[in-house]
Amino acid sequence: MLEKVSKLLQRFVEVEDLLGKPDTFLDQELYRKLTQDHAYLSAIKDTYDSLQKVSRQILENESLFVTEKDPEMIEIIKQEVANLRNSQAFLQKKIENLLVPPDPRDSRNVIMEIRAGTGGEEASLFVANCANMYRCYASSKGWTTETLSFTPSDMGGFKEYIMSISGQNVHRLLQHEGGIHRVQRVPETEAQGRVHTSAVTVAVLLEPLPSEEIEIDERDLQIDTYRSSGAGGQHVNKTDSAVRMTHMPSGIVVTCQEERSQHKNREKCLRFLAAKLADRAKMQQEEALSATRSAQVGSGDRSEKIRTYNFPQNRITDHRIGLTLYKLDKVMQGDLDDMTEALVSYFYQQKLSV
Repeated sequence: MLEKVSKLLQRFVEVEDLLGKPDTFLDQELYRKLTQDHAYLSAIKDTYDSLQKVSRQILENESLFVTEKDPEMIEIIKQEVANLRNSQAFLQKKIENLLVPPDPRDSRNVIMEIRAGTGGEEASLFVANCANMYRCYASSKGWTTETLSFTPSDMGGFKEYIMSISGQNVHRLLQHEGGIHRVQRVPETEAQGRVHTSAVTVAVLLEPLPSEEIEIDERDLQIDTYRSSGAGGQHVNKTDSAVRMTHMPSGIVVTCQEERSQHKNREKCLRFLAAKLADRAKMQQEEALSATRSAQVGSGDRSEKIRTYNFPQNRITDHRIGLTLYKLDKVMQGDLDDMTEALVSYFYQQKLSV
């Protein structure tokens, strides 16, 4: 690992030098690539520097055991060393996650689709919780979110919520979120305090690039308009601005009622439909290359229960990598890095082992 880090740190110096040259800015494509490389390499450098500092502090504290005679001071030093070793392990794991090499798709825009599964109204409320969790995570990363469509439920949740997310490393960190997310908690309507289990499904779709544009024949579309529901004042009850689009050959149905303009809702429907069709083609290609889905590493099979959110114990567990964190409250506020970075590292190692 040290050899790999050393090479990347050398590359960091080279990239900084290139970014300081006036000619670099004139080539916008080169400048964009170098700034992306710089952000990635900076994260590695900062983490490695912190790891080196903690390692030095451990050695310095351990050296005190030789001369220190006071029992109380020895206990304080032991506790400090234990805390430093925890930090060392955390930074070691973080740098291992960062060493997963960049992928051309890392910063591609994604469309995230969250739908209520088993559990009725409680599942719909958890859709709203998950949508807020991912929006908070996006905000903490400096990403941009755009709501494409939603269907409100009776108690303030969503039967489905669909949004576009764009920014640095969006696909890298969110690509493994697809699957069944199970929640265990006491619903507000539960008088006897019993824990209920419900679930939502999450799909993460790559938005096609202009060069990968999916050809959609207008003659293959059935387009229906209807009146929007939910927030928006009296306007939503007066105009048929919501759009339902059915792609007849595939049977895929998409809807959008977020915008007050029927034209804008139609544009968003086409974006979502293109992403769904591209994902469908990708899945069909993967199935053709493998007789069984279980043989595909990192396929993101959405039929698999991937994660459990246990609110009474403040616990979140990802079943694919056996990672359990007792900070569900923070995760629901967007603190997802420990989970997403570990998944990136795990699935990269899985691919290497095939």
